[in-house]
Amino acid sequence: MRISGLAASAASCAALLAIYLTACSPADSTQAQTPPEPVAKNATLSPEQRQHITLYTVAQSAYRRSIEAAGVVDFDADQSTSVLAPISGPVTRLLVSIGQHVNKGDPLALVQSPDFASAVSTYRKAITTAQTLRKLADIDKDLFEHQGVPQKEMEQAQTDATNAEADRDAAYQALVALDVDPQAITDIQQGKMAATVAGVIKAPISGTVVERQITPGQLLTAGTTPCFTIADLSRVWVMTQIFDSDIASISVGDPAQVITGVDGRTFSGTVGNVAALEDPNTRSVAVRVVANNPGETLKKQMYVRVQINRRQQNTGLLIPDSAVLRDDENLPFVYVSQPDGSFARQRVTLGYRSGDHYDIPSGLKPGDRIVTEGGVFVQFMQNQ
Repeated sequence: MRISGLAASAASCAALLAIYLTACSPADSTQAQTPPEPVAKNATLSPEQRQHITLYTVAQSAYRRSIEAAGVVDFDADQSTSVLAPISGPVTRLLVSIGQHVNKGDPLALVQSPDFASAVSTYRKAITTAQTLRKLADIDKDLFEHQGVPQKEMEQAQTDATNAEADRDAAYQALVALDVDPQAITDIQQGKMAATVAGVIKAPISGTVVERQITPGQLLTAGTTPCFTIADLSRVWVMTQIFDSDIASISVGDPAQVITGVDGRTFSGTVGNVAALEDPNTRSVAVRVVANNPGETLKKQMYVRVQINRRQQNTGLLIPDSAVLRDDENLPFVYVSQPDGSFARQRVTLGYRSGDHYDIPSGLKPGDRIVTEGGVFVQFMQNQ
C-alpha cells in the first residue's frame, strides 16, 4: 500500500512538470506577445477624386526673414532742433504759430533785449575806436619815417590800432551770432543812424514749427530758455523694441515698412541704428527705423507696426501653409504622393514662416509632391 501511494505522488509531480514545460514552450511564448499596432494605410483616390486636389512639388526656394514689432513715431533728431533764446529779455511779439512752415533765417519772435542793444552799441564804438586809432597809427608811422617821433611810440600806436581792429571784428561776430539783420549791420558800418534794432529770434533750419514754448511778456534767459522746436517732417524716426532672439537677424540698412493702424497705409524706411545695449527688464534691444513721411501723415507719438526685412537671403524647402494638417496630438503633417498613386502621411517640422509659406527643416526632400488643396478630403478618405 505504501509503495502504491508513492507511485501516485510521483505521477502527480510528473503531470505538473509537463504542464509547466508546456506553458513555457517557445510556441506559447510567441502567442503571448502583444501584436504590433497596424500601420496607417495610405489614402487612395479615384481619378475623379484626384481632380479635386492640388499637388505641389517641393523645391529649394530663396526667402528673406522678416520681423514685426510695435513702434512709436518720433521726430528725426538729425532734422529737428530746439531753438534756445540767443538773448535775454522779455518777449514782445510772436511771429509764427504751431504747424507753420518756416525757412532758415525767418524771424520767429521779437525780444526787447538789453543784450541786443548793448551788442549794437559795442559794435558802433568799436568801429569808431578802430578808425581813430588806425589814423593815429598811420600819422605816427609817417612821423617816425621823418624822425618826428621815436620808434617805440610808433610801435605802440600800431599795436593800439591792431587791438582796436580785433575788438571791432569781435563785436561784429557778436552781432552775427545774434542774427542781426545784415542791412542793419551795413548801416552801422556806414555810420548811418539806423532805427532801433529789435532783438530777433530766427529759425536755425527750415521746417515746421511743431512746438512753441514761450508767450508774449515772458522773460528769456540767453542760452537757457527753450523757445520753439522746428522739425523737417518729411522724414521721421520710428522707435521699436526687438527681442534678443531676433536681433541677430537685423542689421543697419535693412529695408523696413511702417504700417499705420488707422488706414493701413505703408511707409518705406530703413534700419538706421541698432542699440548696443539690451534692456535687462524686457530682454529687448532698441532699433531705430528712419521712414519717409510724405504728406506728414506720421505724427509724433503715433503707434505703428514695423516690419523689418532682412537683406540677406535664406534658402529652404518652402511649402504653402495650406498643405499642413494636424493629427490627434496636434503634430503637423502633410500628404505625400507615392509612386503607386496613393498618398501617405508624413510628419514634418515647421520652421520659419515667410508670408503664407513654411520653411520645412525636416520631413521632406526636394522633388516630393505634396497635397496643398484638398488635404482634409484626403484625410477623410484615409480614415474610411
